[in-house]
Amino acid sequence: MKKIRVLIIDDSALIRKILTEIINSYADMETIGAAPDPIIAREMIRELNPDVLTLDVEMPKMDGLDFLERLMRLRPMPVVMISTLTEKGSDITFRALELGAVDYISKPKLDISTGMREYGDEIADKIRTAMASKVKGATGSTGGGASAESQKTTAAALPSVGNRLSSTEKLIIVGSSTGGTEALKDFLILLPPDCPGILIAQHMPEAFTKSFAERLDKLCKISVKEAEDGERVLPGHAYIAPGHSHLLLKRSGANYMTELSQSEPVNRHRPSVDVLFESAAKYAGKNVIGVILTGMGKDGAAGMLTMKDAGAYNFAQDEASCVVFGMPKEAIAVGGVHEVVSLQDMAKKVLGYIASTGKSYNRV
Repeated sequence: MKKIRVLIIDDSALIRKILTEIINSYADMETIGAAPDPIIAREMIRELNPDVLTLDVEMPKMDGLDFLERLMRLRPMPVVMISTLTEKGSDITFRALELGAVDYISKPKLDISTGMREYGDEIADKIRTAMASKVKGATGSTGGGASAESQKTTAAALPSVGNRLSSTEKLIIVGSSTGGTEALKDFLILLPPDCPGILIAQHMPEAFTKSFAERLDKLCKISVKEAEDGERVLPGHAYIAPGHSHLLLKRSGANYMTELSQSEPVNRHRPSVDVLFESAAKYAGKNVIGVILTGMGKDGAAGMLTMKDAGAYNFAQDEASCVVFGMPKEAIAVGGVHEVVSLQDMAKKVLGYIASTGKSYNRV
């Protein structure tokens, strides 16, 4: 079995030592080098040709984000950010993902040696995911989404759904994971303010979900927020599952409502896409438009099939535009998907479907 060859870039000798030990403890990967700064790393990349990089943010001689930007412009390759700043400064994390980093891990705040070793399985999983990912160069968008100019043009061309939805109860239910922060941005930024209510389960630590929602809210025409328990789901609003809880759809009389649950993880995740999808199938049925975006694993596949069986119409992101095709691929494989669509066309397809069927939908 060919091992995943990893190059570590971190100015801390302790972190380089610990990461080397962690990576080398797994049979399917190995550390081929460890650089204390990006200048040395640049030469090691040329000489060693690693499969995956782990990259710190705060380093001497060159900032990690500056290095990442140059790397993705000149030699795109899978990068996992490992830094204290990925939790303290979520804007830095999201900037790294915009530049093309596949994923991120936060260094523990206390007892780094023990804490990092406790993250061993997570670090290994992120490296495996990075190896399986489709890395995009610095073209203005990651994950195969639209560039900034293209987004503006497309947004101007997309119709408002208007009165066609005023007497319906449609909902857009979305699941995503690795690569999903950028994919969600590319999708949501194109939606008009009168679109149906949107519920989203994105695999993300709780330290990031609130700031992620706030970031999207500033970019989008719709309102975006971190979901709270017991909220009424309103048109033109998107509700992102907080990183500490499952997000479920419920019903109270004529209204759709949110519910948060800290029950056990499903498919190793909380929030879980399957949990959200299955609740949507139960309480909204044929009024659901399901969307599954880029991500590793199979979370959401069973739930998407349940939604389809309940009458929902489902879209999956295509392989070419995914950072990782795992979740959409699994949903397609079990028969839960009606249409496979590129990320760039997803908003147009979803809105087109809603507009074409708006008058024929019945209330639950």
